[in-house]
Amino acid sequence: MPSEHIFEQILTVEQMRDAEQRIFDAGTPVFELMQLAAGRAAEWVRRIAAGRSVTILCGPGNNGGDGYVMAHRLANAGLSVQIVAPEPPKTDAAKQARELWGSAVLTSGGKAQGEVFVDCLFGSGLTRPLSGAHALLLRDLAGRHQIAIALDMPSGIASDTGALLNEKLPCFDVTLSLGAWKFAHFMLPGREKMGTLRLVRIGIDRVEGAVELLQKPKLTGPKSDAHKYTRGLGVIVGGAMTGAGRLAAEAAMRGGAGYIKLCPQDTAAGTNPALVEDAGDLEPIVTDKRADAVLVGPGLGRDDVAKARLNTALSSAKPLVLDADALVILKPAMLADDQPVLVTPHDGELDALCRSFSVIADGRRDRAQALARAADIVVLAKGPDTVIAAPDGRMVLAGPAPSWLSVAGSGDVLAGIALSRMANGSDPFTAACEAVWLHGEGARLCGAAFTPLELAHNVSGALARCV
Repeated sequence: MPSEHIFEQILTVEQMRDAEQRIFDAGTPVFELMQLAAGRAAEWVRRIAAGRSVTILCGPGNNGGDGYVMAHRLANAGLSVQIVAPEPPKTDAAKQARELWGSAVLTSGGKAQGEVFVDCLFGSGLTRPLSGAHALLLRDLAGRHQIAIALDMPSGIASDTGALLNEKLPCFDVTLSLGAWKFAHFMLPGREKMGTLRLVRIGIDRVEGAVELLQKPKLTGPKSDAHKYTRGLGVIVGGAMTGAGRLAAEAAMRGGAGYIKLCPQDTAAGTNPALVEDAGDLEPIVTDKRADAVLVGPGLGRDDVAKARLNTALSSAKPLVLDADALVILKPAMLADDQPVLVTPHDGELDALCRSFSVIADGRRDRAQALARAADIVVLAKGPDTVIAAPDGRMVLAGPAPSWLSVAGSGDVLAGIALSRMANGSDPFTAACEAVWLHGEGARLCGAAFTPLELAHNVSGALARCV
């Protein structure tokens, strides 16, 4: 059955500022919110430090103000704390925080000694490179401490894109995001600098139109009176290269649907007794009233036969998953109105789709959203920072999955899972979210250096964790 999702929002710098401003407009002073956020972050630092000495690098803005408040809380908790502040506070709230600290501050890091380092130099609003002096100070302090923690965003990383604004930025063990997730927490190359991520909640309300972080789906098992058709029949339209279709089928059979049928282009091989193969006339198979969803693309090819098989699938009026070669030969005129469609492109296929649909945008996130709107389809733009975009503006960003997924055939497995979820009753957007999570979890269950077939076989184990 379809899942129920619990989402966490990911905000741009502008969205975060607006959300905080609504808190201020409701009567909460800036310094009061600072004390709330920094106090909760300080509790994380206290636990991580476990009695060890702490050095906090404070900048001139409110991120530095958070650092002063943290220092005050940690010192009151009995920890040895010192502050390095190369510049004095400039905002009213930061000045209040400096007064709250009330103790000496080092203006350079040469004499700073400690075991845990906390970066509060600049927060998520930074868009320009750090000065040479600031970058050197940051690297020096991070390098001389056993543990490095970043508050909200490591200094020198662009919050909205994950871009590194400076070279040789240090890596952190933990990053504590304040109020809401930011895009850089999950986007390369910035996310590789952040270590373990933790969210410090400060009462930020849900922001309309915000991107969501993919969460573990909540699935239900089959009903007591279920049979293979009520659980969903998914059809895979095979092509000239048979292996890709069979990989997709192996995953689809373990993704929750009750019946998966593979339609090879030529004679059925019948290598798996659990898989139904039908190499007969394609049209009556995909239009069968019992069929709930159709996948076309893995191993399809790009010749005239492949185009004809794609057109047959498109004319079935069934919910569709389009992957691989189908994305390269797909043209706007081939899509029917109001037909539920999920496409699963990698970056090269996403480029091809954007050209076909005359979409001009930069970056996977913006291209996926623009394509979804232009073509009225759901776009699962897969990669190291996978994005799922719906025509109505909804967007989900997936957290990091194991990098071992970078293996030939992994995309076929993902497409098979998506087919199974759609055949089981999920709409294309929900099915995409479910498939991405199950795909990543299947990889975690595999461990290191797995084959795509091993990944497909672990889909059922991933599914079991959601039921």
